[in-house]
Amino acid sequence: MKKNHLFKAEIGQMLDLVVNSLYSKKEIFLRELVSNASDAIDRAKYLGLMDKDLLSDAPAFRIDLVADKDAHTLAISDNGYGMDADDLEKNLGTIASSGTKAFTEAVKAKGESTIPELIGKFGVGFYAAFMVADKVTVVSKKRGEEKAFSWTSDGLGSYEVDDAERDAFGTTITLHLRDDQQEYLDEWRIRELVKSYSDFIAYPIFFKGLPEEKKDDKKDEKPEEPKPLNTMTALWKRAKKDVKPEEYTEFYCHLAHDYEDPLETIHFSGEGQVEFKSLLFIPKHAGMDIYMPNAKKGLSLYVRNVFIGNDFDLLLPDYLRFVKGVVDSADLPLNVSREMLQDEAVIKKIKSAVTSKILSALEDLKKKGGEKADEGYLAFWNVFGRVLKEGVHTDWSNADRIKKLLLYPTAKTPAGKLVSLDDYVKAMAKDQKDIYYICADKLEDARHSPQIEQALKHGCDVVFFADPVDEWLVDDFREYDGKKLVDLAKGEVSFGTEEEQKAEKETAEKAAGELKDFLGAVKEQLKEQVADVRVSTRLAESPCCLVAGANAMSASMERMLRAMNQEVPHEKRTLEVNAQHPLIAKMKGLEGDALKDAVELLYDQALIAEGSTVPDPGRFTKLLTALMMK
Repeated sequence: MKKNHLFKAEIGQMLDLVVNSLYSKKEIFLRELVSNASDAIDRAKYLGLMDKDLLSDAPAFRIDLVADKDAHTLAISDNGYGMDADDLEKNLGTIASSGTKAFTEAVKAKGESTIPELIGKFGVGFYAAFMVADKVTVVSKKRGEEKAFSWTSDGLGSYEVDDAERDAFGTTITLHLRDDQQEYLDEWRIRELVKSYSDFIAYPIFFKGLPEEKKDDKKDEKPEEPKPLNTMTALWKRAKKDVKPEEYTEFYCHLAHDYEDPLETIHFSGEGQVEFKSLLFIPKHAGMDIYMPNAKKGLSLYVRNVFIGNDFDLLLPDYLRFVKGVVDSADLPLNVSREMLQDEAVIKKIKSAVTSKILSALEDLKKKGGEKADEGYLAFWNVFGRVLKEGVHTDWSNADRIKKLLLYPTAKTPAGKLVSLDDYVKAMAKDQKDIYYICADKLEDARHSPQIEQALKHGCDVVFFADPVDEWLVDDFREYDGKKLVDLAKGEVSFGTEEEQKAEKETAEKAAGELKDFLGAVKEQLKEQVADVRVSTRLAESPCCLVAGANAMSASMERMLRAMNQEVPHEKRTLEVNAQHPLIAKMKGLEGDALKDAVELLYDQALIAEGSTVPDPGRFTKLLTALMMK
């Protein structure tokens, strides 16, 4: 008997909210209806374990999508548990009344230890149908009952429940599509949506278009078996031992739109307070947008095999943005439209576990070694090392782990080779207490820096910070493994044993006394350019160098900021001279304009050695030409 009912809510306002505000894309409707169909089958399977009669028809569970272009309808059918008249009124006649949620709570109340993993939660997904349809009809037959019932509504304030005819158990939802939504009758569009949102639903999803295309009758030709639109295989939910390498590769290429195998595959499950499954990949090469501030990044998010989105950056720190992959959890708290995460505590736990697992994978990869630039950890570092470094500054909880993963060129390692800070510490000279480094714009500039000469003479290696990112990390990198990091281009430095340091200091003081007049003249001439002029304890072969104050900004940082159009106040540096160099000995005997020209050339030489430009290239060229003529 047909009955007309009013919705048990402010339906006009509620449906308007669902249709116009709740979901960001209309296409989401198919994901919601397919998810509901999957839940209905899960429910039937679960209850069938306790009541065998419910599955007496021995169903091959499936979901069918039927598009009728003549009638302008799209039907979504399942052979799951079904609904009777009361269920239709309760579940579809009351907005935000979730049958799935009620069923799950009832199972929990009985103390059952095994609860089926159902998708529905809020009871509003069904109404997404009205985003594309001006009329929705539901015909359902509940398992264990004889009668079928229908539910019909145009979504404008009322619905009808009536008797219906249906042979098989389950539910069929028929959408009468609006004129501007006919695209959802095209097979290619349906395939696209199923592949995007429901590819890993556990039951086969079939498509049928009406009217069927006419084919020539061939008595001997058997009709082709229809193939599901979905793969039904969520690799991340299978045991690692059951997944073949080529399956991982195929899934990665599909997920990342890549053409190469991944460099590393990370397949793991999170257990404890928050349970989730994850399948992550480290690519072999970086995308063009990896340094673009507004580029999409993050992991693909699934909840119980249903695709929610592919740019959930809340699950991954920014310095690991190169990682591709999937996180699937029944515990992930989504908002009512399933498009936004809500519970910050749960998200942080998953993010922490994912981050730790990725760092562990990189640590294992680093232990395996590999000398070639295109293999193992070195291949990863050459592509993503600069991005990983950002974590030292942004992820304090994992900063020490990240530091151990960093690789650097040094003065004593051959060109093309890199060492970790652990390797550096192991190879430190006998009396060396600190880790020495120098910053430069380019690696070659660092290798030719005069400031590193005495360190090398004493057998101490020097780490080269020749990446712009390194400059930003200096303040976060004060020490490593109990060793202080010392910039050889700043402050005062000394090398060797205490006796050797004392001897060098006495030698420098004696030389400063002998060069007192010369140092004074140089300082007076360069008083606008330098803060001081002194005898150096860090030079061995070069005649001079410029040194910043212990807490001052480095010259390379100044140049980088100015290149970014930042206003940087110029900090005067100290000019150090090598008292043992023949050039200084000759300059000491000059007077008048000859001395002034030589001092000017000496200062310009120090600027060039550190990678800076001379203030007056024309004047420099003129003085150098005159010197060469002599």
